[in-house]
Amino acid sequence: MKIRFTKMQGCGNDYVYINGFKERIPEDRKKDIVIALSDRHFGIGSDGVIFINPSNTANCEMEMYNADGSRAEMCGNGIRCVAKYVYDNSIVKSTHMTIESAGKTKIIDVFEENGVVTAAKVDMGRPELLSELIPVKSEKDNVIDEPIMVNGREYRMTCVSMGNPHAVVFLDPDGLDIEKIGPYFESHERFPRKTNTEFVKVLDRQNVRMRVWERGTGETLACGTGCCATAVACVLNGLTDDEITVHVLGGDIKVKWDRENDRVYMTGPATTVFSGEIEIE
Repeated sequence: MKIRFTKMQGCGNDYVYINGFKERIPEDRKKDIVIALSDRHFGIGSDGVIFINPSNTANCEMEMYNADGSRAEMCGNGIRCVAKYVYDNSIVKSTHMTIESAGKTKIIDVFEENGVVTAAKVDMGRPELLSELIPVKSEKDNVIDEPIMVNGREYRMTCVSMGNPHAVVFLDPDGLDIEKIGPYFESHERFPRKTNTEFVKVLDRQNVRMRVWERGTGETLACGTGCCATAVACVLNGLTDDEITVHVLGGDIKVKWDRENDRVYMTGPATTVFSGEIEIE
């Protein structure tokens, strides 16, 4: 089977994108194909695979998979790249568009130069703070600066869902052995659907530094939903203003929590790396 693909990245958070308007991939083969394509030694190499499909409710659908073949609900860097792809390839001809992911629709505005998208602003919607809906096991309705024992050490976390679960931990990520601690957070018994974990250092009221361990993938250079969750957690703990720049390993993402309307807005780059064709056995 030959598959046409485009590799794209947002702040180094890279995915393989497949045009579902043209490519027909059997549903029962998607998991294995995702794992094969994502492999950085024997495949194309990526944090996962995103299929760009027709939608009955939006301009298009983002069908996202992590590198291990598991489905994911949302990806902030991924959805910016989807917006770039559909605009650059004239699937959507407006700079204002809607993209469906896991049954929920996001509104995106793209910024273009000479007909090519360079960045996008995404209305990520309302942050979910109710424990049972994140989900995270807790005796409290909201998990804000709450202790958690992980691999014999106590950490303090603030939990937020941006369509997917996040645990934000405030500590200096420099020198952190994230490959060791990340899997313990991801599969901790308090997270029924596992979790993404952000390790964050506040630099000042407008800037933070963050490293992220993504469920189903491992450490990535950026996580759009993680940046959004980080911004919300910072505000909830009184650490920053409502609008911040999150400095991740792959670059910078700007996030604003409009608390009056209870919506989170994320702005960041979207870049095409290369396109090609690959044959899958």
